[in-house]
Amino acid sequence: MAIHAGEPRSRAYDSITTPIVQASTYTFANTVAVVDHHEGRIEREEYGRYGNPTVRIAEAKLAALESGNDPEVSALLCSSGMNAVTMTLLAMLPTGSHLVLTDDCYRRTRDFVRTLLVRLGVQHTIVPACDYEAMEAAIRAETRLILSESPTNPYLRVLDLPRLVAIARRHRLKTLIDATFATPYNIRPLHAGVDLVVHSATKYLGGHNDLMAGVIIGREGIISALRDMQGILGGVCDPNSAYLLLRGLKTFALRMERHNQNGLAVARFLSEHPRVLRVHYPGLPTHPDHAIATAQMRGWGGVVSFEVDGDLETTSRLVDSLRLPYIAPSLGGVESMVVQPSLMSFYELTTEERLHVGIRDNLVRLACGIEDTEDLIADLAQALEQLERTC
Repeated sequence: MAIHAGEPRSRAYDSITTPIVQASTYTFANTVAVVDHHEGRIEREEYGRYGNPTVRIAEAKLAALESGNDPEVSALLCSSGMNAVTMTLLAMLPTGSHLVLTDDCYRRTRDFVRTLLVRLGVQHTIVPACDYEAMEAAIRAETRLILSESPTNPYLRVLDLPRLVAIARRHRLKTLIDATFATPYNIRPLHAGVDLVVHSATKYLGGHNDLMAGVIIGREGIISALRDMQGILGGVCDPNSAYLLLRGLKTFALRMERHNQNGLAVARFLSEHPRVLRVHYPGLPTHPDHAIATAQMRGWGGVVSFEVDGDLETTSRLVDSLRLPYIAPSLGGVESMVVQPSLMSFYELTTEERLHVGIRDNLVRLACGIEDTEDLIADLAQALEQLERTC
């Protein structure tokens, strides 16, 4: 599906590659064609904010990957993963409504909920990830949505999706899962009954750190309403990014196999090292959600979070001693990337404020790329050895 889904067998100019249609405006032969378009008798483009041929093929491929070729499922590409999340929340949460979200999540998602949505009269309750009793207790008469990531960022908690869906259905709520860390290769939340799935396509789906895009996937009725909202807000994916996404998806399955392999091997290595206090990776039996992750997921991804035996400066020395990973605030590319969250995403907060949202000074998030597994482990070993020598 990653190679062939969504792409017609016969393409423009007999090209084997889906072309980039670099156009903002599309012409009509006559006024009859305009009427036929608006009344749905012909399927075509009108204006770049409402659709693009290259983008639509990428959307069809992503919908197939997420749903297993379910014809009732559609995808909507957006300008970024953050745009996909914020536009969906704006569309689904009217003034006076309420949502429930989990605490271990992307900082900017939490910021949007706690600042901008509040200004629009939308209330929220943040509950601990995987605390289903707290989740259900937080539901009010005005609640409309439960939002979480799975796995979460940065502690990789894995939700019991059928249990989440059961709670939501008891209260007639919608569910939204950000599955960026898992990708459709490792988990398909729609199969568990989740209503909407969001991915930052910038990460594993694109896979090469050269594009920005996000995608929302769900039943056609919901996606159609979100597409109308996108036509108003304008957060569209450009055709060049869609082309790069299509190209990256051709090797998606191969890349994910290596990401999964590297993530598990690195997590096992770190879990046995004396200078590492704790490893957060759902593939390890010590992870609190290991049984759920094993039952729900094909693999556990390339992101490994771990806590160093040391303070902020000690952890920084470890990060600086690594030779293969780049210090960069992303993940999912072919190159390994590493961050010390307290100095990257949460730098402006005090230590106490960081601890309040669960970010410790000795926390490291390593996003394993597709380098040779032994090379990654050897690099971690030499960096940890340098810590031993300096202590």
